[in-house]
Amino acid sequence: MVTASVMPSSSSSAASLCSPRSCLGSLPRPAIPPPRRSPNSIPPGVSFPLTSPSQLGLRASRAPPSRSPVLSSARQLKAEVVTKDSWHELIVNSEGPVLVEFYASWCGPCRMVHRIIDEIAEEYAGKIRCFLLNADNDLDIAEDYDIKAVPVVLIFKNGQKRESVVGTMPKDFYVAAIQRVIDF
Repeated sequence: MVTASVMPSSSSSAASLCSPRSCLGSLPRPAIPPPRRSPNSIPPGVSFPLTSPSQLGLRASRAPPSRSPVLSSARQLKAEVVTKDSWHELIVNSEGPVLVEFYASWCGPCRMVHRIIDEIAEEYAGKIRCFLLNADNDLDIAEDYDIKAVPVVLIFKNGQKRESVVGTMPKDFYVAAIQRVIDF
């Protein structure tokens, strides 16, 4: 039995045996699978002729409604806006029950509470007055009532705070708090 071993005599000959380029070049390359198609994608080579609504027996539609944030978010609020200038007149000096929602314009959950307060303002018209106060614009009022986050709903009777609901809650929570103040 004959065995032979080859030992390089210098470091330069070792480099010639396996340079990074030659070693990596001899390795098999992994197969890259083709990109997946969405189940809703149209296969290549398939086209659809363009048709007008009248060719399909449809009437031409009007232009889509404007997506302007001012127009799309504009709606008639049932709750009135109160500011620091009108706070004493409308809230503190009020003889009947008053609900005030503290909100911020950037607050998403506040928008949900607005809808609830608007419904309550409509349903309880004559029993309670509902107001909105922008806590960012009237920070002094928010600080006076220790409002640290929004939305917060405070219910007053005869100028005194009687109930509070913190956060976004189901309508029943607000209604129960209102009933407690009205029945008090």
